[in-house]
Amino acid sequence: MHVHFVGVAGTGMGALAGLFKAAGHDVSGSDVAFYPPMGPALERWGIRLMQGFDPKNLSPRPDLVVIGNVCRPSNPEARAALDAGIPTKSMPHALAELLLTGRSPLVVGGTHGKTTTSAICAWLLHEAGRDPGFLIGGLPKNFDTSFRLPAAAAPSAARLPLVTGEGLPKRKTPFVVEGDEYDTAFFEKTPKFWHYRPEVAIITSIEHDHIDIYPDEASYLAAFRGFVERVPESGLIVAAAADRRVVEVVQKSARAEVAWFALEGDDTHGMPPHWYAAPAEADESGQSFDLYVGGVLAGRAALRVPGHHNVRNAVAAAAAVAQGFGVPLSTVMGALFTFEGVRRRQDLLYEVRGVRVYDDFAHHPTAVDETLRALRARHTKGALWAVFEPRSATACRSLHQAEYAQAFGSADRIVFAPLGRTEIPEPERLDLAALARDLEAKGKRAVAASSVDAIIELIAREASPGDTVALLSNGAFGGIYDKLREALGR
Repeated sequence: MHVHFVGVAGTGMGALAGLFKAAGHDVSGSDVAFYPPMGPALERWGIRLMQGFDPKNLSPRPDLVVIGNVCRPSNPEARAALDAGIPTKSMPHALAELLLTGRSPLVVGGTHGKTTTSAICAWLLHEAGRDPGFLIGGLPKNFDTSFRLPAAAAPSAARLPLVTGEGLPKRKTPFVVEGDEYDTAFFEKTPKFWHYRPEVAIITSIEHDHIDIYPDEASYLAAFRGFVERVPESGLIVAAAADRRVVEVVQKSARAEVAWFALEGDDTHGMPPHWYAAPAEADESGQSFDLYVGGVLAGRAALRVPGHHNVRNAVAAAAAVAQGFGVPLSTVMGALFTFEGVRRRQDLLYEVRGVRVYDDFAHHPTAVDETLRALRARHTKGALWAVFEPRSATACRSLHQAEYAQAFGSADRIVFAPLGRTEIPEPERLDLAALARDLEAKGKRAVAASSVDAIIELIAREASPGDTVALLSNGAFGGIYDKLREALGR
């Protein structure tokens, strides 16, 4: 089958295109540009690429056109496909209907931690010999790609292995999906994760985000209620007891069995956690914790990735694969130590003249706070620089102005890049100058920089050996990564 992707260079669309190619289909795709890392990756996977959106890209006529949610109704190529009557699907429907059929989806949802938790799930299942498929919105360091088909490629239910255990429903080959709550496509304004048919679901957290899609918290909560409702009675929901909104949504909407998880010291809102972790030592090598299951100590686990938020991610993943798919706890404990993390999540890029530079995707205040706390615990000496580029529709607005003033508490030096979205009306924008003043009043050294080049010049001039620089952005950050390495080297 010839499958054509309109808007193929996005992280999710590109990975799905790779999955279809791995499944043996002829795959082509179009986009306005093919920047690294996705552009070269698509070429490496053998996908035919076409620059720009043009109805001519639909010749010869494909058997299926997958339209990404980056496309607007005015996209000429998407419009031509619909008008010509070519079979079209959104990314979530293409994944669910053509690749998840006959498999048991493990879908990870939540405002924070989805990518890392999904990657841990895939690794634990892989190490247990369960041959999982997966589609993750980041690159797990334990794998070569962010996607994989199970080796049992034929989706015939009769040929797929079943996982059973005491009290465990029969499940087929697991397929891990990072469940994004963003909208599906311009022709179907529903959350993506509604369509992934979860048999096992994880909800890591719920905190109002994507203000361009969900104008208020009520609409955001409704998306998660719909996700929870779609987990069947035979399924399993692994939910964060420490998150009040998660507890409220799951209690009101769940039909499936619920496994609550928490960390020592959490307010669990009246929910007794079956999966419970007590963080122990943390140093430059990572974070260890004691894992309790049903009140019984299962042993001490160790993670190479730092931070209590990663302990939460690990406990949620352990619960999903052990209680949901019958993976032995002994396998889980051993595999956690060999999990290497995900690129752009506390990812050490390089060290130049004794200055460590990390890349992290954090942009929501909660994620910024957790990332900086983890890096501060990992590197206790030297100054911690937080260099933040607000790019998302939520981050560029004043919605979290007060929360950002608290989120940088673990950093010594804070530098703000200009807002990534200048089209937002000025009264609604995040006020970076005011934010810098608020942090200065708390005893921090903070500045709102005029450009990426000004940021590079400042760090290269004032960073000292032993300092740690965290580059926080959910985009390309103006190419700061290579430019800063060169400047530090000079």
